[in-house]
Amino acid sequence: MIEHPVAEVLPGSPTPLGAHWDGTGTNFALWSAGAHAVDLCLFDADGTEHRQPLTETTHQVWHGRLAGIGPGQHYGYRVHGPWDPSSGQRFNPAKLLLDPYARAVDGDVRLDPALFAYADSPDGGAPDGRDSAPVVPRGVVVHDTFPWDGDRPLRTSWSDTVIYEVHVKGATARHPDVPPHLRGTYAGLAHPAFVEHLRSLGVTAVELLPVHHFVSEPHLLRRGLTNYWGYNTLGYFAPHAAYSSAGGAGGQVTEFKTMVKALHAAGIEVILDVVYNHTAEGDHTGPTLSLKGIDNPGYYRLDGMNPARYTDYTGCGNTLDVRRPAVLALLMDSLRYWVTEMHVDGFRFDLASALARSMHDVDRLSAFFDVVHQDPVVSTVKLIAEPWDVGPGGYQVGNFPPPWTEWNGKYRDTVRDVWAGAKVGVRDLAYRLTGSSDLYRSDGRRPFASINFVTAHDGFTMADLVAYEHKRNEANGEDNRDGESHNRNWNCGVEGPTGDPEIVALRERQVRNLLATLLLSTGVPMLTAGDELGRTQLGNNNAYCQDNELSWLDWSRVDGDLREFVTTLLRLRRSSPVLRQEAFFEGHEIPGSGGTRDLAWFSPAGVQLTSADWFDGELQTIGMYLDGRGIRHRDAYGRPVVDDSFLVQLNAGAEPVPVTLPGPPWADGYELVVSTEYPTGTPPEPAFVAPGELELPARCVWALRVLRRP
Repeated sequence: MIEHPVAEVLPGSPTPLGAHWDGTGTNFALWSAGAHAVDLCLFDADGTEHRQPLTETTHQVWHGRLAGIGPGQHYGYRVHGPWDPSSGQRFNPAKLLLDPYARAVDGDVRLDPALFAYADSPDGGAPDGRDSAPVVPRGVVVHDTFPWDGDRPLRTSWSDTVIYEVHVKGATARHPDVPPHLRGTYAGLAHPAFVEHLRSLGVTAVELLPVHHFVSEPHLLRRGLTNYWGYNTLGYFAPHAAYSSAGGAGGQVTEFKTMVKALHAAGIEVILDVVYNHTAEGDHTGPTLSLKGIDNPGYYRLDGMNPARYTDYTGCGNTLDVRRPAVLALLMDSLRYWVTEMHVDGFRFDLASALARSMHDVDRLSAFFDVVHQDPVVSTVKLIAEPWDVGPGGYQVGNFPPPWTEWNGKYRDTVRDVWAGAKVGVRDLAYRLTGSSDLYRSDGRRPFASINFVTAHDGFTMADLVAYEHKRNEANGEDNRDGESHNRNWNCGVEGPTGDPEIVALRERQVRNLLATLLLSTGVPMLTAGDELGRTQLGNNNAYCQDNELSWLDWSRVDGDLREFVTTLLRLRRSSPVLRQEAFFEGHEIPGSGGTRDLAWFSPAGVQLTSADWFDGELQTIGMYLDGRGIRHRDAYGRPVVDDSFLVQLNAGAEPVPVTLPGPPWADGYELVVSTEYPTGTPPEPAFVAPGELELPARCVWALRVLRRP
């Protein structure tokens, strides 16, 4: 380390926070309420460190401007103050700290005792004096004048949105048509070979698993594993450097923007899965990397009875304290940055209930909601909540206020149960198929408040969901104790891989049933990347630490029929507004229709369900009638068009069922457009089906277009 100045330090400005180059120098600003002194640490290419005391403070912000310091400069901070864990104070200048506002991060965490600020006991005792600089990441000064060339937000309506949840690396790490040096990167995701897959499939948005710069937890590093999913954020402004083919010296910023621009050009929005509920510093035993050493009680929720410990609503060791102005500012500054500078189209908030806690309870009127709703930038993009955390009262499906949408966990559970053979009853299934009005109508939200999904990154893949009754997570090194513990009996016979053609065929049909239900439901569907390809994780339902072929999409083993099946359903959904309603069905009679309703439910006998049927827990076969005559739109030439109407027949039972298709005034006939009997969903030839009795196959979904005489 060299302690003499490398440049004159001028007072600079307390705003904006972070490191900002102005053309001739860089202004550095760091908030810390409890610090006694702050050293800015600049690093040469060979790792030589230069410390510059920041002597100016304004409203608890330590700041200074250094002439001659510009883009590419690596830096960090050392913050001086009291070491008193019993009162929540964990200052230790031996630990190099990452700027929370760093726009780029270089380097990774290396497992070493110097990562930890305590010498003996994390609850007290002496601080550890070993220098952590050699084993922690550093911030990078960046200045990126990116040629957006008129790129603008796509503003795809919620009712037209189809989300594809995907991991940046896993998407193309094994893609043969992506150049090897681009595989698993932002550039790989933007490569025409992958973009064309998205376009041809029919998705309108990618939801990227975390791309905020993250690091691996020490317990994973000790087991020789790494954090693959990325829910362990260290930098809320920096694109994860390992996903950049351009390296970590600032090129990741340009590469991320290039990816967004390419996806927008293809008509695909970019939604980020963001983790503002906790950080990579873990609990009181965890490493000191940034906020913990900058101002521990100013950033985290500490245990009121023992401030040496953290209040943990996340299951990850700590919880950011959004009640505090500096934390709320950090989150909002980050969100605005990703919208205005990086051009993303929305956010999915991991464990969002943790952000909404005021004192202990989840609060619909919390400061976080208030600030988001009034923000002129953030309030205009897509906002998706994962409406639960692990704390008391954390399950809040249906309780987030407008304009939030939610991952609908009740949709997932109901649809899985139905096709697993559970007797859940018509009432719950009907709500889920038609937008979950029981959850979202009361506060003025619409069906698109429901993000419908059957699988996600967390859990079994679709193929594994119907093939495994028990998780197989031994590779995670936790003796198979991690991950969701139970999967219903899918009645598919042998568990795991099998050569029995009957069992294979049954599993494949169950996958089609689940996907057909998802894509024919009102609300916003979310597909998990690879489910349309038949991807398996061999029964691992918690592959968060599997950065290998187990998690990556295998493009050498693609189920072409299944991909065509999903494409067919998305094409049908896109062409039929009645399948993507912007308002809830009311069950009202359609004027001039002769008595049909916009929504009706039919028993196998072909008559509308009675009140008793509605609460019948045994009924496994229903017909959902959607009348599109009340929905009027215009074609490409501006001519008014009356939408199609559909009858969707579901038989979740293990045996064929005789059903009666209703005749006039509901329909004069039907065209079978999708059937899960067939590998691609398409009948071998156009199938006219007359009203009246027929046999509906076991475990099957039919989508029948209503035909009417002129």
